[in-house]
Amino acid sequence: MTKIMNSFLEKTPHIDFIKIRWYGFILALLVFAGSIFSLWTKGLDYGIDFKGGLLIEIQTPAPTQAADVRVKLDSLNLEDLTIQSIGQEGTSFLIYTTGTKQVVQTEMETYNQVKELLGEEVAFRRVEMVGPTIGQELIKKSIMATALAILAICIYIAVRFEWPFALTSMVGLTFVMTVIVGFCSVFGIDFNMTIVAAIMSLAGYSVNDTVVTFDRVRDNLKKYHRMPIDELLNKAINETLSRTLLTSLSTILMLVVLLFFGGETLFGFSLVFLVGIFIGTYASIFIAVQLLRLFDLRKIGSKDDEGPYAAAAVYEKEAKKLPLQPSSCGSCPKNR
Repeated sequence: MTKIMNSFLEKTPHIDFIKIRWYGFILALLVFAGSIFSLWTKGLDYGIDFKGGLLIEIQTPAPTQAADVRVKLDSLNLEDLTIQSIGQEGTSFLIYTTGTKQVVQTEMETYNQVKELLGEEVAFRRVEMVGPTIGQELIKKSIMATALAILAICIYIAVRFEWPFALTSMVGLTFVMTVIVGFCSVFGIDFNMTIVAAIMSLAGYSVNDTVVTFDRVRDNLKKYHRMPIDELLNKAINETLSRTLLTSLSTILMLVVLLFFGGETLFGFSLVFLVGIFIGTYASIFIAVQLLRLFDLRKIGSKDDEGPYAAAAVYEKEAKKLPLQPSSCGSCPKNR
């Protein structure tokens, strides 16, 4: 297995991503427009974290139907009542409601009424209560945290590389996060704090993949002064493609396990992160790197040949070209 992995890493593919860039742009534009349209017309299916309400997980002593549980709760006249079966046994259910329709009361009062109607034989395994005011505050803080994360990442890339790299990475990152949120809107995924955590984690994962490619672009700018920019960018993408695929594959395997065995709590996180890996890789190749063609990268590559460390940089380049010499140390084992 190790030999197969090493042989795969040693082979550099030769895919002409620059040639098919317009197909990539068109597909990205269609997906982005579809996400915006869904968010504009349909919106997000906010979970209890943002919308507020009462979430209860119960376990009945014997298998039953969700309709039977709903009949017992009909007298409470609960608003937006959703009852979902969990597992295959037919004994576990999730009950969600935003409260009563006519009588204004607290989530605790609603919980006590539900508990009284279902009876003592029903076990209450999980109870979550969130008020509408707290939900609105969480929405504002989530948006602020996401914006600050994007800004911090762009500042880091601008310092680590140059401002064109930061600008293109910001465009790619904005595409990734917009499409992920649009994906949740299209498929009606319960948008809660777990999904926000997945999006924030995905932002770091996606940028890491882009930074690795950017680093190879910068190295190639130093090595190949006369190579055309299109060929240089293609070379950078292909040289990091095997690393990207292997890293993504290992992460996908972990997420697939969480998707099927992580339970209801981690299902949304796993699904969003899994889809986001493909979107992030696509954005890195067809958006962030491709947009670098709009800038004069030769000036960026020549900056390392100027300044107080120019002589040291030239010496380092020349030293790397020299073959390794055997050590002259008399105490070394090889020379004894």
